[in-house]
Formats: sequence, structure tokens, C-alpha cells
Amino acid sequence: MTDTPHTPRPQPLRPFAHDPKRWEAESSRTLRTGHVRDSTCTAECEPVLVYERTGWGWLAWTVPADGSPPELPHRIGVLPPDATCTDRLAARWLTRRPARRIGLAASIPGSLRYAAAVLAVIGCAAALHAVGASVPPGIAWPLALLAPLLVEHLPDRFDARAVEHVRSVEGDSACRYLRRLASLHTCLVQAAAGSDRYELRRSAEVGRHLLWDAAGLLQRQDTRSASAQLIDRERLMVQLAGQVAQTQEHTRTEAHAGEADQPRGHEGPLGPYPPGFAPATRPAPRCEPGTSPLKGYHPMPQAQPDEDVRASDVYLLFAHEPYYPGPGTQEINTTLVAAACLLHPRVRQPDGARIHHRLTQGREPGEIVPLATLTHELGGGADWPAVGDWETVTTDLLQLVRAGECDALSLGLPEIARALVITGPDNHVRAFDTAAGRFITYGPKERAAVLAEVDKFLAGLVAERDLWPGDGLLPPLFPRA
Repeated sequence: MTDTPHTPRPQPLRPFAHDPKRWEAESSRTLRTGHVRDSTCTAECEPVLVYERTGWGWLAWTVPADGSPPELPHRIGVLPPDATCTDRLAARWLTRRPARRIGLAASIPGSLRYAAAVLAVIGCAAALHAVGASVPPGIAWPLALLAPLLVEHLPDRFDARAVEHVRSVEGDSACRYLRRLASLHTCLVQAAAGSDRYELRRSAEVGRHLLWDAAGLLQRQDTRSASAQLIDRERLMVQLAGQVAQTQEHTRTEAHAGEADQPRGHEGPLGPYPPGFAPATRPAPRCEPGTSPLKGYHPMPQAQPDEDVRASDVYLLFAHEPYYPGPGTQEINTTLVAAACLLHPRVRQPDGARIHHRLTQGREPGEIVPLATLTHELGGGADWPAVGDWETVTTDLLQLVRAGECDALSLGLPEIARALVITGPDNHVRAFDTAAGRFITYGPKERAAVLAEVDKFLAGLVAERDLWPGDGLLPPLFPRA
């Protein structure tokens, strides 16, 4: 009996939780020099904010009059998931310490930046000295006045440009919601920082995208009008946190059981697979007795078309540019479809039919054939022009899959496993192992192991119903005997 992992309940974000002394210093400085939030504050009050920078953005805290930590941030800012240097510089500019200001006369509303006032005094002194040195007053005095004006107004222009690179929200309801997401995302980041597992790193990346999307919704709408979309994102974040908790629990259990050197439940021969890529519950082999369970390594027989023996239930495995089916989903970088999908009318023809003919020649029933194996059999790719445009055909197949017009097995393979799939059956892949400080070479044996893992997963899916190739298929070039 196994325990069901529960989604962790992250603690609400507190100011500088990792460095309490920093909060004490910042709050003391604010109490001495700035306006703090107390019972006398009105809606027009602008209390001094204490900024706490994080890896994903920042939190802006007010300081209560009693110096106690606030319960809720005054403002929360989020950086883009793929933040550039410009984005980070914009965040640092927006989270700088507030400028000190000097109030004008009681009858004159407004205030002046302390730096602008100091520069004005210095400018006047410099202008007097320049006029005494025979510099025309029409030049000296305008320059003396221009400098403090720039210091007073340029920061506001920079603020307006900087906010275009980030997303920030204010208000109790918006900050309360975004704080919950930020707390969950912090748990994901902490879990990924102490592990090299793909699942944990990917969960942290997806959580970052969810946080960015939620900040955009809250920036454009209020929590009531965007409640449905916000609930969806929070549910996905909670699911990610639950998966991370489950992965960590499994890791601890396996470590205690002393199975560090054995393949694990969600690991393949080349490392951990992404969430959702697990061995099938019913890995029933589909090959005939006496044949190898590893697919994709049978040499193509050199026979004439009318003598070919063609298998119908063959599968094509091809890699492509990664994509994400939806928010909170894993990366898909490899797809497996039934060979009959190549006969779909929306696939480039007759190229698809020709590739289908070559794909099904001399195969074992249920065989998985990587596209790279076909390339190897076609003279290393030299004979592809005589068969068809494989790039356009695979692009069309992927569009069919994403449009739901055929069934497919969509996979997110690890880097080494994917590299082996897109190379020929006799090729090798070298990778540098930083822990061991040496290169490791993967070859046909490891490639066979990857295909065997895919075959096990596929077997569980087709046990009830085979992959649907779509409707309105064209007839094959050479009908089966």
C-alpha cells in the first residue's frame, strides 16, 4: 500500500523570510525617514515601499507603524519567463529606493526631488562663476536650470519605459491571488534547485509561465471578470505542486530502498522521462514468437514492389520542433503515428503514399520505425528526393495530430533519447557527464532501449484500440497481396 502524496501547503510569502535582519534594517530606515502606513492613511497616501527582489520578479512591502511585518504585499511584479538583460535592468530600475523629496512652501502644492534641489544650487553657483568668467548669461543660466529639470522629470520617463518590460499588480485582491501563485512557484523552484530531475525542472518552468500569464490577466482585468481564467491557472499550479511532491516522495522512497542504480518508475535507460511518459501498465509484446521485442532495426529487403511483403500495423516515429499543447502541459518533441496516416489527403501527395510504401516494406507487425531509420535505408538520405519531401510530410502529419484529425502518441523525450532517435541505427551520440568528468558514448544498444520503452508505452494504448489514422485515406501505391 502506498500513501497518496498531498499537494504541499506553502507558507504565505513574508518579507525577506530568508534574511530577517534585512527586513529589520529596511523597516527601521523607513520608520526614520519615510511615511509609513498607519490608521491615519488615506487613499492619496503614498507610503514608502521596501522592495524585495526574487528570481521571478519582486515584492513591494509597506511598513506598518509598529514595525511588524505586513501580511500582504502592496505590489507584486513579475519578469517574463525568458527575461532578457533589458528586462532585468528595467526591474532593478523600478525597484530602486525611492528618491527623497523636499516639500515646497505651505501654499504651494507638490515637492521637489532632493537631488534636483542640490543640483539647482550647484548649477546657480556654477552659472555665477561662468558669468564672472565672461561666459554669456544666455548660455550659463539655461544650462544651470536644465540640469535640475532633467533630474526631476527624466526618472518618470524611465519609469514609463521600464514598466513595458514587466507586469505588476496592485490592490489587495490581486496581490492576494498572485501571492498564492508565487508561493506555489517558490516551492517548485526550491525543489528544482536541489535536483537534476527533468520533471522538477520542467515543473518550475511551467510554473513561471503560469505566474506571468496570471500577472497579465490581473494587469488588464479585475479578479472578478478574470476569475475563470485565474482559477484555471491556479488549479494547474496546484497540480504541478502535487506532481513535484509526488516525485520527491518517490525519490526519497527509492533512495531509502537502495535502488539508486536501478531503473526507476519514471526513468528510462538514459535518465528520467518527463511527466506522463511512464511505462505502460500492460506492456504486452505484439511481436511474433521468436522475434526481437526491440523495434526499428530490421534491414530493408532488396525486392521488387510486386514481391514485397508489407505490414499494415507499422508506426512512424519522428522528431520535430518542441511545442506545448496547452498551459501547464509538458513539452512535446517527438510524435508516433500509424503508418496509414501517410495516406491522409491532407498530407502532401504522392509523397506521403511513397513514404508509406517504403515504410511498410518487410516490417514486422507492430514495428516502430524512426524516420532516421528510413533515412539510413535510403542511402543516408541520398535517395529521399526520389521518394518524397519528408520535411513537408512530417509537418503535415504534425498539423493533423494537433488538429485532432488522427490519433498519435505524443512524447517529450529527454535530450539524449531524442538524439538517438533522430540518428541512424548504427550511429553514436556522445555526451559529457559533468559528475564523472568524462564523455559517455551512447549507441545502438541504448537506441534499442529507447525504442523498447516507447513500444511498451504504445502497447498499453493500443491494447483496447489501435491508433486511428484519420478518415478518407487514399489507397496505398501497391495493394497488399
